Amino acid sequence: MTDDPTTIHCEQYLAHPPARVWNALTDPELQARWWVPGDIKPIVGHCFTLDMGDWGVQPCEVTAVVPERLLAYRFAEGSLDTTITWRLEPEGPGTRLLLDHAGFDLDSPLGKHAYHGMSEGWPHVLNRIDAALTDSATT
Repeated sequence: MTDDPTTIHCEQYLAHPPARVWNALTDPELQARWWVPGDIKPIVGHCFTLDMGDWGVQPCEVTAVVPERLLAYRFAEGSLDTTITWRLEPEGPGTRLLLDHAGFDLDSPLGKHAYHGMSEGWPHVLNRIDAALTDSATT
């Protein structure tokens, strides 16, 4: 957890093992079910885009990968210039998923607006991961 006022921190317990949660973060088809479409691959240096709908297609680049433990990427390069870091911690039969979305420029109107919107939005997005994993397990 961070005390940095430019970082959004969220966490969610998921009743799925780390391998399944990792798949939700790194499989484009599954990611599109709970968040947005994109062409992510868990390879450091991989450049990809996320289709954020009304916010446009956002360029990203993977900066760190530890399979089933950590995924980090630069997000919205050239506009927000933030970093999203996902950490997976085994917890009992499931996984504690921790998200840090860092680097918001709170002195800019765009950065401030995005920070407040994403502070509200990220908890709802994380809640959708469980449903996507449960649905994919039954299909």
